[in-house]
Amino acid sequence: MSTDQSPEVDNATTTSELMKNRFRGYMPVVIDVETAGFNAKTDALLEIAAVTLRFNDDGTLVPDQTLHYHIEPFEGANIEQAAIDFNGIDPHSPLRGAVEESAALKEMFKPIRKAQKDAGCQRCILVGHNATFDHGFVMAAAERANLKRNPFHPFVTFDTAALAAVFLGQTVLIKACQAAGIEFDSKQAHSAVYDTERTAELFCYMVNRYKALGGWPLS
Repeated sequence: MSTDQSPEVDNATTTSELMKNRFRGYMPVVIDVETAGFNAKTDALLEIAAVTLRFNDDGTLVPDQTLHYHIEPFEGANIEQAAIDFNGIDPHSPLRGAVEESAALKEMFKPIRKAQKDAGCQRCILVGHNATFDHGFVMAAAERANLKRNPFHPFVTFDTAALAAVFLGQTVLIKACQAAGIEFDSKQAHSAVYDTERTAELFCYMVNRYKALGGWPLS
């Protein structure tokens, strides 16, 4: 008798084997940033969100923990009015509850490093929609803060825009999510938390769909 259900795996295998075996010892972490421009070296980082991932008991990749911080512009940061008009963030509003970017990254990196260790992985890989943009801002902020324990690979990323082009024939996040059957509220777009959580769902969908089609594990 045939079944469409994936065989269950024990919890020890889920946490310590599946992640590192699936991604060659790397742990994917989904990141989205909201910024005051396009230049990671000069323009302010205003908001950052991260979603860690895990394999559940049946070997399906799912979103796990969401981390989110509003960030104060670093001293001397450039703020492009066009960027502010686009994302609707008032960088100087006290209602944002913003913290210094060094404090935000230190706090965010702690649970990410723990998840990486629990998964038996040697490094984290930033997953993002047009990932080089987010990666550039994370790395620039970590450099400004002189953080020595940055869990992310210095140049490798997993780009869901490129993956979605192959899997779904779409490159825009909302269109890719719609093609994958993932609900997307355009009114909530350009919030770091919302975009990160949808990107995480999209990445998990593509990884799991590839497995369901017989592409993984390799024969």
